[in-house]
Amino acid sequence: MTRASSSHRLEPLHRVDAGVLDVAYFEAGPPDGPVVMLLHGFPYDIHAYVDVAPILAAKGCRAIVPYLRGYGPTRFRDPATPRSGEQAALGADLIALIDALGIQRAVFAGYDWGGRAACVGAALWPERCAGLVSLNSYNIQDIARAMEPAGAEREVAFWYQYYFQLERGRAGLAANRREIAKILWRQWSPNWAFDDATFERSAAAFDNPDYVDVVIHSYRHRYGLAEGDPQYAGLERRLAAQPAISVPAITLDGAGDGVFPANDGSTTAAKFTGPRSHRVIPRAGHNLPQEEPEAFAAAVMELIRA
Repeated sequence: MTRASSSHRLEPLHRVDAGVLDVAYFEAGPPDGPVVMLLHGFPYDIHAYVDVAPILAAKGCRAIVPYLRGYGPTRFRDPATPRSGEQAALGADLIALIDALGIQRAVFAGYDWGGRAACVGAALWPERCAGLVSLNSYNIQDIARAMEPAGAEREVAFWYQYYFQLERGRAGLAANRREIAKILWRQWSPNWAFDDATFERSAAAFDNPDYVDVVIHSYRHRYGLAEGDPQYAGLERRLAAQPAISVPAITLDGAGDGVFPANDGSTTAAKFTGPRSHRVIPRAGHNLPQEEPEAFAAAVMELIRA
């Protein structure tokens, strides 16, 4: 297929009040088609799906691509709401959005933070999830075991997470949000030859006034080093039990992922109690939907046609 140019933007944007957020989102495809929620990660934006959304729309799907909390034009409705980046908040945002749009069931598809939101939604609200596409398999954090070290090579890749535990890291992210993001894009997707215009199109989303607070909270909370927003305490308790995902699922790994090395999916197999297929996408890095949109869209369509 012909890929979208680096100047192409997912527009026009729509807005809706959904839970604690005023969510900005892009939509493509027929309004009565099967719904697919396409959820981006850190540090990316909705343009991770600049090619996936049109593919799905052309196949009759209603593709909805929201800016997550802390990104782009999405805003908190109340200045007093904690700028939480915890996993329960991301999952709750997803359900609040489909509620606001009057959607009963949808395929949840995402990677990184978006994959976590999708997994949380699928695990805790399976009646709302018609199927799951998730990069790096089971994305629900096991915070109780967060201090158990990984192998040394894996730990090196997590440098930014440790940096963000320090106030120096908060100040660094505030001052150098684009520079940090570009380093991560290159490290996580070594086979992806993105140009400056492609990066800048997404980097504009990091100018959101809540970006730094949400990102820092996310990386501190996942290590048990920051308190969560009390309104999500009940959800976090349920997630601490590492709930299984019962909906049909397709999990993907990028063979060139520089932060989570590809595997055969067996280590997380017990977390999927419904039909689950795992596949490795050659050369793809961590931003798999933007790097290999055909493969990502094909996984979504496989679930819709099942």
